[in-house]
Amino acid sequence: MSERMTIHMDGRSIYDIVMEISFDRLAREAAPFTDGRKVCIVTDSNVADLYLNEVADIFASCCCHVVNFIFPAGEEHKNLNTVQKLYETLILEKFDRKDVLVALGGGVVGDLCGFAAATYLRGVSFIQIPTTLLSQVDSSIGGKTGVDFLSYKNMVGAFHMPKMVYSNMAVLRTLPPEQYSSGMGEVVKHGLIQNADYYQWLDDCSREIMERNLQTCEEMILSSDLIKQKVVEEDPGEQGVRALLNFGHTLGHAIEKEKNFAMLHGHCVALGCLAAAYISHLRGKIPMSEVEHLGELLERFGLPRTVDGISPEAVIRATKNDKKMDGGTVKFILLERVGDAYVDRTVTEEEMRAGLSFILR
Repeated sequence: MSERMTIHMDGRSIYDIVMEISFDRLAREAAPFTDGRKVCIVTDSNVADLYLNEVADIFASCCCHVVNFIFPAGEEHKNLNTVQKLYETLILEKFDRKDVLVALGGGVVGDLCGFAAATYLRGVSFIQIPTTLLSQVDSSIGGKTGVDFLSYKNMVGAFHMPKMVYSNMAVLRTLPPEQYSSGMGEVVKHGLIQNADYYQWLDDCSREIMERNLQTCEEMILSSDLIKQKVVEEDPGEQGVRALLNFGHTLGHAIEKEKNFAMLHGHCVALGCLAAAYISHLRGKIPMSEVEHLGELLERFGLPRTVDGISPEAVIRATKNDKKMDGGTVKFILLERVGDAYVDRTVTEEEMRAGLSFILR
């Protein structure tokens, strides 16, 4: 099993996404960017125990020097303090503009490493090696990087494209169940916003997906990546259609903040998707049966359909501080129908309250 796709912008090839079931081709794929250069592998404490030694040995064969930067796992460490420590490591190791950073890990690692690459010496190259389902289908693609500031998610960031994304799908077998289900939150979102046939396929293949059948996973990841590729290529700077990828994120990010990041990102996105689907139903766009079916599908993928311990008013207040605010209004993504999303700037607090009442226990 091996797949490759290329991200294009303005008629130019920007980078490849390589999908394999091992790290066997990593040295060959990375060599054009790392030959004769220093490499800093950025990873967290969980991933380091699993894959750092193997990946460091691979890069040692295709670069002149390998440095490791390991930070504690968890969203609470995706901040400027960790970036500052990474800068210090790069300075002490005398990294210059032609050297390369490697993000080995999930979305937190990729976002933080990408942001450091975008800002160190005004920009250095980096490679994404996503090790979670969520990062393989979403965060490693498209060049959005960033860190959290205080309690505000991804408030500091930059667009900075990787030189390559190398996804080893075999690593999905070592993911804890909750991390795997978190990735499914973004996968289901892709079907909801862009492809009703894919959404139906997810429904039909839910058992094989949850068994982590690698052939099924490959088809799923490729389909999700193609959806994200299409949107990113059309709108690399998130000025228009790319906003559709934020379906479920307006309320999802607010829930994530109000839960003090104790809930995984994909779980919060799933809740946000369900609330947004319910608002779409209230506007007469989709039948209630579709909303209920979405809730059942989320449960099948190990995702929550309810949440407790938070106030609807606190969640609504948190949406006002979201980076997706536009001219003082909340930019909301709703469904015209399953597989067809649109941007709406008229969602009221009353509608948000109704959506939240549908998911708050």
